[in-house]
Amino acid sequence: MAGIFYGVGVGPGDPGLLTLKAKQILEEADVIAVPVKKPGEKSTAFEIIRQVVETEGKEILETVFYMTADPSVWRSCAKEAAALVEARLKKEKKVVLITLGDVTVYSTCMYVQQYVAAKGYRTELIPGISSYSAGAACAGIALAEGKETLAVVPALKNPEQLGTVLELFDNVILMKASKSIRWLGEYMRQEKIPRTNAVVLCCVGLPGEYIGPLDESREYGYFTTVIVKKGTGGLKEEQE
Repeated sequence: MAGIFYGVGVGPGDPGLLTLKAKQILEEADVIAVPVKKPGEKSTAFEIIRQVVETEGKEILETVFYMTADPSVWRSCAKEAAALVEARLKKEKKVVLITLGDVTVYSTCMYVQQYVAAKGYRTELIPGISSYSAGAACAGIALAEGKETLAVVPALKNPEQLGTVLELFDNVILMKASKSIRWLGEYMRQEKIPRTNAVVLCCVGLPGEYIGPLDESREYGYFTTVIVKKGTGGLKEEQE
């Protein structure tokens, strides 16, 4: 009997937000596959789970996904990771690949899952809490209310793209937005969108967490998301 591959979302950072299903699957795993940006790098996702999951006796399998915009490099990394996973599945192992946030939202795990599934192996995806859901809860705001529309988009190239999205949607979630903060602030000034309608979520549940108003003078890390609401419902005026 062949093994089984699980893709598991571990949440944004707080180990208390790891779901019971995710914890169960991790505890049953023979192998925990850990995506890193370069060999030997410390994994944020692994640091989260090791606080609440016993990892002793399990194989910790490093899978490298280099930080690049080149899709061919990503495909190559995914194939190499899938080959490592498949070697364990052939030995009837339960292999879990962990990923930050939710496994289905801009996740490296999905590339591997697709390759493994195409080889005929059984796969299962375990959802996790996304950074923007956790951050919105911490900020005390709703991502969408009533008949409001909501868009989740990756980092945009320029203000014109943001303008197009905001024309179509009431609320917009900008993922990986650290390099977009300055022109986003300028765009909001030009369009007279109150600054309190933008909430920055940086390193939610991790050291250096920042949940607050848009501030172009701050330095923001890779794990930065911005929620922009055209109407009311952003940060309260006194928080700015």
